Amino acid sequence: MIRITHARWRRTLRPVLVGLVGLSVLAGVACSAPRPESVPFWDERNDANPERIDHARWQAILDAHVRSDETGVNLFDYAALHANAAERARLTGYLDDLQAIDPRRLSAPEQMAYWINLYNALTVQVVLGDYPVESIREIHEGLVPLVGPWGDVRATVAGQGLTLDDIEHRILRPIWKDPRIHYAVNCAAYSCPHLLARAFTADNLEELMEQGARDYVNHPRGVEVLDEAFAVVSSIYSDDWYREDFGETDAEVIAHFLQYAQPELAEQLEGFDGIMEYEYDWRLNAPPATVPEITEP
Repeated sequence: MIRITHARWRRTLRPVLVGLVGLSVLAGVACSAPRPESVPFWDERNDANPERIDHARWQAILDAHVRSDETGVNLFDYAALHANAAERARLTGYLDDLQAIDPRRLSAPEQMAYWINLYNALTVQVVLGDYPVESIREIHEGLVPLVGPWGDVRATVAGQGLTLDDIEHRILRPIWKDPRIHYAVNCAAYSCPHLLARAFTADNLEELMEQGARDYVNHPRGVEVLDEAFAVVSSIYSDDWYREDFGETDAEVIAHFLQYAQPELAEQLEGFDGIMEYEYDWRLNAPPATVPEITEP
């Protein structure tokens, strides 16, 4: 397996990296995440509306295809779903029905669950459309390689064409301003927080977002303290990605970790004042037998 991890390479090859500054800058630009941007069109709700959306079809797909690997990471069996025409039709029908709803008429919790499930189910559909792939970053409608599908219009809701970036960065993040959103939406990469095995609903939002945060922070792909001077954490906590949602300083990000850390990790994090470096494994979050084992930087 080819695995490129920024932190471990930097510890051993810092002199070489000096000569690669130009390439690093280009890579940083390619991997920078969008900032949250408020779009007034979506900032409406009706908290008096008791309507509930039925996510049973999405739950059935999750029940059939989400499984955990030996380290506890949730994987999705794209190969099995891709081979099952009836289940693919179920996913398409579910997404079509979601897009026929104007979520602005819903209560705030129902809206949030709607957008999270739409994002996650749409991401699975995007992968299936190009399956087999080694990484979701290979999927893109333009000519630029490895930028992924997040900027491509993939859905239409309330007459508005939407990209995955729109759903995450122009709806979920600016409206709810909750860092746990990053533990709820799944980008189909191994290092991403879990695609949870339960569909989100207005009633289980708090429970599932808390579960997602605990699962991620306490797994090495989220946070790994190597010693008192060095920790490797997910790129989602970096300045180039979503640092602003978790805290302005390292100390504030560590305080976020401590909200969810189990005792052993909490003990390592208490008073930690070392270096945090970032890594991310872009392999598809699929069982190993269904995808070539390769990691994109």
